[in-house]
Amino acid sequence: MERADQDLAFMLQYENVAWYENGRVRILDRRCYPRRVEFVECAHYQDVAKAVTDMVTQSAGPYTAAAMGMALAAYECREKSVDAQRAYLRAAADCIANARPTTVQRMRQVCDTALKAAEAAFASGENVAEAIKANAIKANNARYNKIGVMASYLVDMFPDKGAVMTQCFGETIVGQMLKVARARGKQLRIFCPETRPYFQGARLTATVCHDMGFDVTVITDNMPAFVMEREHIDVFTSAADVICMDGHVVNKVGTFQIAIVAKYMGIPYYVTGAPDMGHPDIHSVNIEMRDPAFVLEAMGVKTACDGVKGYYPAFDVTPPALVSGVVTDNGIYCPYDLKRYAQTGNKGEYELVV
Repeated sequence: MERADQDLAFMLQYENVAWYENGRVRILDRRCYPRRVEFVECAHYQDVAKAVTDMVTQSAGPYTAAAMGMALAAYECREKSVDAQRAYLRAAADCIANARPTTVQRMRQVCDTALKAAEAAFASGENVAEAIKANAIKANNARYNKIGVMASYLVDMFPDKGAVMTQCFGETIVGQMLKVARARGKQLRIFCPETRPYFQGARLTATVCHDMGFDVTVITDNMPAFVMEREHIDVFTSAADVICMDGHVVNKVGTFQIAIVAKYMGIPYYVTGAPDMGHPDIHSVNIEMRDPAFVLEAMGVKTACDGVKGYYPAFDVTPPALVSGVVTDNGIYCPYDLKRYAQTGNKGEYELVV
């Protein structure tokens, strides 16, 4: 099977995101990457859900982990009757889909795809775990290719020798936009806010940019305004954990404030991703609040005195007034016009692929 991860950076290769094999799921531990290349091994689908909850993998990584976790669940229940296997897989889907509260709708789509693949395997007599794994690769190919189309529209917005600011780790779109830019001979300077407290920008986005041969600079989270002005940033871009149909964008906390500065300075903000038709408006989104203790440390080193409090929302909400365009595989949409995307019949990044 031809794979869409070809020519992308190490951590975007399917095996290095999450991979099922021989009754185990192996997930690259992004909490310590790139200083250490380590994998977390999961022997049970609940271990996969816990790895997602614990931020072993982030951005789009949990969606690959979810699919591979469903393959693992099928392996676990392989000796049971077909009806018992169905019940086991449904329980696994519920557990994995709810590993993090803000992305339940997308995770549910991935798990539903695995359930459909299982049903096809039951009907044909195939190995269910291997069928789910094969379908996960097929679904990843479809998603990577869709994001490759998004990347082509996004790179249209970058001037040659342009300066681009990102936020957090946009996973596949980062790799695909750089692949497209490289193919077009566009030279870019990328500026990555560090994205505390897990430092996804510093560790993940910057590493992918460096691995793919681009000029990349890490800045602290309180530098975007200065850097936008001093370094003449041309475009601010991010992926999103949710793009509501009313145009609100839910992404890693810090996106909102950078979008405000970009608007003030006349710099366009393009968010990439398909609108989430399961989220008609922002009121349907549950913003995840994580352990505030992580704010009181940096990569495991405590930075605040005992007794002070932390505050840690995982995401914030950027209103549509600050979004210049939503970059989809159907083109670039005004954030107030996302219903038109749905009217094309496109089911988005995580549509059922069986």
